[in-house]
Amino acid sequence: MSLFLDLSAIQSVPTANLNRDDLGSPKTVRYGNATRIRVSSQAWKREIRLGVEADLGEKAARTRQVPIKVKTALESRSGWPADLAAFAGKQVAVSAGKRGLGTESAGHTSVLLFLPESGIDELVTVCLDNREALEKGLGKKSPGVLLPTAKIEEILKRRTASISLLGRMLAELPGANVDGAAQVAHAFTTHASEPQRDYFTAVDDWLGEEETGSGHLDTAEFSAGVFYRFASVNVTDLIQNLDGDEKAARTVLASFADQFLMSLPQAKRTSTAPHTVPDLAYLAVRAQRPLSFAGAFEAPVTADVTGGFSTPSISRLASYAADLNRLTGDRNRTFHGYARSGDGELTGLGIVHASFPDLIDAAVEAAFPAAGGEK
Repeated sequence: MSLFLDLSAIQSVPTANLNRDDLGSPKTVRYGNATRIRVSSQAWKREIRLGVEADLGEKAARTRQVPIKVKTALESRSGWPADLAAFAGKQVAVSAGKRGLGTESAGHTSVLLFLPESGIDELVTVCLDNREALEKGLGKKSPGVLLPTAKIEEILKRRTASISLLGRMLAELPGANVDGAAQVAHAFTTHASEPQRDYFTAVDDWLGEEETGSGHLDTAEFSAGVFYRFASVNVTDLIQNLDGDEKAARTVLASFADQFLMSLPQAKRTSTAPHTVPDLAYLAVRAQRPLSFAGAFEAPVTADVTGGFSTPSISRLASYAADLNRLTGDRNRTFHGYARSGDGELTGLGIVHASFPDLIDAAVEAAFPAAGGEK
């Protein structure tokens, strides 16, 4: 049986456009017969991933530019001719998988790769070791595969902690797929909310004294609201993806929890600076399956007497949690607790903690004895 760390948060975000659609509008979803502002899991997950990689000092890159990076590195570090370096970069893609990964005219691979940044240096070394074969194949109409396939695939299949955590899909390279241990839900406002329009102008600083008006005018869309956010990490899968290293899994899980609570998508940050943190964080360790509290907000929350949505959203989540605890009989849950802004204890959410770090430490500590037993 797998073990999960569930993370829920209530977070108020002021004027912002954290995640835009193809027309530049804040993304929305209709839920409970009301339009809500939505932030996609991809947008938030990227910030979480970058934060985890910074915490661990282990960067990865999701990119189609591996051949270009190899070409540039060969030219700058080894003084290779441009044509030979470009040919070597393409050979890296050709040498992976049964049919190769394919390259486009600009030198990009036909699919996105997800690999450790250090992999570029290793690929460059493979090219250096096989320079003679590359020189002989340069200019031939069908040079074939000139680099050792097994070595190229080994490098492209290599994992970092973030790849083990969030997964990798690469059907073109057998054995490269990684089922991610983390699941991240789309965030949505607990209440009805729709995009709003902002008319703005920019002044031309060098207009003459007699000239008036603006140098630029336009409209942009933004939104504001209180979001429910949810994610879950399969702790058992995370340990397995990290080759059974529970110490590393503990570190990765703690980093993920911290980044989940402290990260924020960075779109439009210079013009909105919406740098808030959750008003409530709730963490639970469960066996069998994750449990989201999104259903608490199927009926849109209405503002309280102060006109705000945050406090009634927190109350709604606590009430819904108590209901689910009753329905499930608290089965398969070994820990739950919360940290919140303001005063007052909440029933249904377990033990109150003074800070996010205290809450994370307690949840991670609760997760690993059971996870180790399941291993």
